[in-house]
This record gives sequence, structure tokens and C-alpha cells, in this order.
Amino acid sequence: MQLLQGEPKFMKSTQDDTGASALQSEALDVDVVLDCHAEQIFYGDFLAVRNSKIPIRKNTITGLIGPSGCGKSTVLKSINRMNDLIRGFRFEGKVHFHGMNIYDRKVDPVSVRRNIGMVFQQPNPFSMSIYENVAFGLRLNHFKGDMDAKVEKALRRAALWDEVKNKLKNNGLSLSGGQQQRLCIARAIATEPQVLLMDEPCSALDPIATRQIEELMIELKKRFSVAIVTHNMHQAARVADHTAFFSVDITKGGRTGYLVEMQPTIKLFENPQENLTKEYLRGDFS
Repeated sequence: MQLLQGEPKFMKSTQDDTGASALQSEALDVDVVLDCHAEQIFYGDFLAVRNSKIPIRKNTITGLIGPSGCGKSTVLKSINRMNDLIRGFRFEGKVHFHGMNIYDRKVDPVSVRRNIGMVFQQPNPFSMSIYENVAFGLRLNHFKGDMDAKVEKALRRAALWDEVKNKLKNNGLSLSGGQQQRLCIARAIATEPQVLLMDEPCSALDPIATRQIEELMIELKKRFSVAIVTHNMHQAARVADHTAFFSVDITKGGRTGYLVEMQPTIKLFENPQENLTKEYLRGDFS
């Protein structure tokens, strides 16, 4: 299968036209490229997240903040069905992307992940050359075009080309932590996803590398729609266009994350609507 162009096709090969038409969702705001309605997310019998609606808008950065255990990463990984790989995971709700619910049983999760890329908390380059790290997803998708040009383009977009152009044969693990994370970003965007998810991409990096990644995110949103989980409120304030604040419900003896409010970032930080958000931003709890 070649890399997908234009509107992605998520149907499994057995899908027919009747099933495809049944997947059409209601019209979304024109700026919303992906709309996540997480009614309930379970791991086995444990209710991890409830009542959370996260729209991701075109060419913007959406930040997810909140205390540990509030479900930020769970929601993020649900957006491209990465949590499907966890035993006992169950998603109740919908994630609309290009008029389809990606959790419909007729949708191929592998195709979903090709169009909704992900970068993880710890840099995880493969033990292979810098070049092959970036080319990995392209080869997996049987890309038949100019591989050298694709690799260079991805490395340039990840602001890494000038640092590695003369050592593309070196092992990716030989790079510094910040360079490794940018290499992972290059690998994620090489296949031209439309949405890029980033789960605390700076938590393992020093302040200089963190600033480089933040500047890169702002540049990447010109081409991609980005969603980022961060524990750093200042980071969300610096890079996010919209920010969602999550908290934890412990009233029934468990720990269930839920969305408290979501606003344009400036509004959320300067004039939050919910008392819980005000308390979190003041540092009353973390």
C-alpha cells in the first residue's frame, strides 16, 4: 500500500459502500479536523476517564494539562487507537476524523495510526542509522518515490538536518537526548500524517533541548495539527493555542479522570471559568 494522499481511507478491505456511508458523522466545525468524545475509557473494570470532549483544530496546538493520573495520556493515546494494544482497554464514545468514527469496527487501526502520528515521552529511536530511522515508516508503507528526498524533508521539518546531514549512517542512538527526540519527530512526520500527537515530549530533556522542541512544535503546526500532553503549565501557556484542563474524581473511592474545561489558552490562564481550574493554576494542588 502506498502512502495515503488527500483524505485518508480507513476502511478494512472487506468494507462495502453501504458500510462506508453509515460511518458519516454529523458536520463538524470547519476548523476541527478531529473530534474526540471520550464518554468512558476502561482498563478492565477500572474507569480511567469519563465525560471528556477534545476537539483538535487545523494548524493549531492543543494542550492537555492536569495532575498526575487525570487521564491526559490515556485520552491522547485513544485518539489514534494506540491504547488498543493494552489488554483490557475499552473505549466508549467516538473519535470523528474525516467524517468517520475511527472506533467503528470496520475501520483499520493501522491506517488510523498512519494518519495520526505519535511521539512518546522518552525518545525511542531504533538501533539503526539516522537515515533508516526516518525511512522506517516509509519502507513499511512500501513508499516508491525518492526516499532520499523524503528523509531530508522530514529531518529539515524536525530542525535536525543541519546537525546530521554528514552522519546519516551513524546510529540514531548516538545522538543527544534532544536530537533523539527530534529524530523521533522526523520519523513520525515522514509519512505525512495529518495530526501529530506528543505525549510529554520534553519531560526527559534539559531546558535547552526543551526550548528547541517547543520552537519546533510552533513551526510544525503550520503543516500539521498538533496535540500535546504536558505537566508543565508554562509550556502549555507558551505553545498551545487551546488548552484542556483535566482533573481526577475520587468521590467514589476510585481515580477517574475527566475534562474540567477547555478554552483558548490565553482565556484559560487569564480567566478560567471553573474554580477547580483556578485552584490548579494557583498551585493549590498538582
